[in-house]
Amino acid sequence: MFRKLLALMMICLMVLGLAACGQKPATTPQNASEGFKIGLVTSTVSQNEEEFRAAEEMIARYGVDMIKHVTYPDRFMQEQETTIAQIVALASDPEVKAIVVVQAVPGTAAAIDTIKETRDDIVFVVGNPHEDPDLIAARADVVLDVDQLTRGLTIVENAKKMGAETFVHYSFPRHMSYELLSQRRDILKQTAENLGLKFVEVNAPDPTGDAGIPGTQQFILEDIPRQVATYGKNTVFFGTNCAMMEPMIRTILSEGAIFTEQCCPSPYHAYPGALGIEIPADKAGDVAYMLQQIDSKVDENGNSGRMATWKAPASMAMVRAGVEYGIAYAKGEIEKFDKAAITKYLSQETGGDVVVTELDGLSNFLMFVAELEVF
Repeated sequence: MFRKLLALMMICLMVLGLAACGQKPATTPQNASEGFKIGLVTSTVSQNEEEFRAAEEMIARYGVDMIKHVTYPDRFMQEQETTIAQIVALASDPEVKAIVVVQAVPGTAAAIDTIKETRDDIVFVVGNPHEDPDLIAARADVVLDVDQLTRGLTIVENAKKMGAETFVHYSFPRHMSYELLSQRRDILKQTAENLGLKFVEVNAPDPTGDAGIPGTQQFILEDIPRQVATYGKNTVFFGTNCAMMEPMIRTILSEGAIFTEQCCPSPYHAYPGALGIEIPADKAGDVAYMLQQIDSKVDENGNSGRMATWKAPASMAMVRAGVEYGIAYAKGEIEKFDKAAITKYLSQETGGDVVVTELDGLSNFLMFVAELEVF
């Protein structure tokens, strides 16, 4: 049950990013003179722009001749045959030695099965799997996902370092009926108690309810000041739903409270909208610019050291680390599964240390937590 929930449950349902990748593209792309190519499959811009932009960065880094990029359909649940065909077509080129799929939407496992009928020399790296962990781990060589349960520890630990004395957790009964979310809530609560933080659980309106997203957002706007008035400014807030993030960031900033990370941690999730940050066309894909802009806004509002997020979007790190891993494999530097190598590339592409754990004994299903950027 837990594994199925993990595979099907994307916390906050996959955020539409605003651009971004962790590092600026190389100014001079490398070429494919090595005699191999990397197949890369991502969402479209409309489905998840962050992953698409990360693919563009890898093309800028290594050249269009080396990186063969395709997208799966926006209606991927209804068009699995198209997804399968797109992935399988990459393997028709004998020079393709690695295929990276982020997100690994339904149809990915079937595509790998089809390819393996004729090719056994390709390494498969997939991220954000939508299919059952046992199913996808038995087919892909490396499976990557965010470690939501370890976040139950790190979110509170980081909040403590940032001066938090009270932890407020916003959710609603529907989310708390999901095993993964309720387990993470329990870990957050226990960790808070262990570190001496008061844990406060608040039921917010469900955005799928009668009041919709506006009702949820209005509740967050009104409740955070109440909680700060009750518990003080050294209160950290966390919510389980994406719709909560923009009003939460905006109100925490104005109240001078603490915010460690979003439900889906990324510099591009809710921060631009909450802080009124415009992203010029020439800065698309420049995460350093985004971090600097957030830092400046937080500083202007006198809340430095009390707001944060991950240094790079998780899905972007998966795309980029997957490509680097595939290149290392194609060059004969690593075997199909090398935990140390993928950990190294995740660290490289998130700009800091990562904590990597295995899922329920599936040695190639690796979940990670990235380092925090405190503004």
